[in-house]
Amino acid sequence: MHTGTIPLQSASPTQPPDGGAGARTGRALRWFFVVPAGPVDAARFARRLGRLLVGLVLYGIAIAAIVRGAVGAAPWDVLSQGLMRVTGLSFGTLTVLISGLVLLCWIPLRQAPRFGTIANSLLVGPAADVGFLLTPADLPLWARILVFTGGLLLLAVATGLYLSPQFGPGPRDGLMTGLHRRLGLPIWLARTLVEGTVLAIGWMLGGNVGVGTAIFALAVGPLCGWTIPRFAMAEPRARTTTPLER
Repeated sequence: MHTGTIPLQSASPTQPPDGGAGARTGRALRWFFVVPAGPVDAARFARRLGRLLVGLVLYGIAIAAIVRGAVGAAPWDVLSQGLMRVTGLSFGTLTVLISGLVLLCWIPLRQAPRFGTIANSLLVGPAADVGFLLTPADLPLWARILVFTGGLLLLAVATGLYLSPQFGPGPRDGLMTGLHRRLGLPIWLARTLVEGTVLAIGWMLGGNVGVGTAIFALAVGPLCGWTIPRFAMAEPRARTTTPLER
């Protein structure tokens, strides 16, 4: 009977104890996709993957709504806005390029990206560009406030979705944790230094810093603190064996 679990790699009786190159590849794939040892639950992996992809797409759309609100954006989005004025590239394209530059900063920190990191880098920007197409511009102030608020709430939900599968940190969060691990900086200090610098550069380039920037900084933590536990995926139950199976 099919149980829904598949082995990532079957063992061969001719392989040495460490499994050789095939086993090393299997371990590397498990690390990259954050898969624990043992049989792979295909259905659970599909659910994890679905949550990640849906969460990242919604995250990009949420960013677009916050920016369309035009009352102030998050630091990294202020930077993208400022660079749009300088380069003429789309917001989403710049978001992807900035993610790539941030990943280069991982190299001296001796960090390696996982699947979720790469997916985050490639999907959020295009999803944001789609969000801009879906969200009208030049709205009255009351409507922009509603759009900003809806975007902030959607971003919190999207964060809970894309973090719950635990496929690895996004490029920006990984930079903070890397600075903490390598330099001993507290997470809050690393985030303040990096995002403060990013915000200042974006503002000088013409990005939109406003009351929404402050609201985002104050509200996103508590909102995500509420959504993340509610979207957490239960750990897989250990399979018990009967006396006949031992």
